[in-house]
Amino acid sequence: MKAVIQRAAEASVRVDGVTVGEIDAPGLCVLVGVTHTDTEATARRLAEKLWTLRILADEKSCADLGAPLLLVSQFTLYGDARKGRRPSWTAAAPGPVAEPLFDEVVSALRGLGATVATGVFGADMKVRLVNDGPFTVLLDV
Repeated sequence: MKAVIQRAAEASVRVDGVTVGEIDAPGLCVLVGVTHTDTEATARRLAEKLWTLRILADEKSCADLGAPLLLVSQFTLYGDARKGRRPSWTAAAPGPVAEPLFDEVVSALRGLGATVATGVFGADMKVRLVNDGPFTVLLDV
């Protein structure tokens, strides 16, 4: 799994003009990509890492502060644009594989005590973010 983790003052996701997920307090906005070899164990490792990653104010984690997370599925994290002008998406897991694993990340985070908002898997989403810093971390698990 790949994640783009952004420290956020606030963030939200809209689908068809309706807000479907938002955090209105400092926390993390996380774009999550799934590849073919990912498993439920990978999803749980990502959730634990997101929950305990010390990148918030004063080197605190979401676990330390009870900070919320907004997770958005993002197959394009596995795009490969090294050749030609059109990215290849072959490294991204197809929806029937990726969606349950994305859901496992969300479930595992909630099981750890996290407040988690999400977008809608596979939807055309509009993500709004106030990046705090700016502060962005790339993560492969």
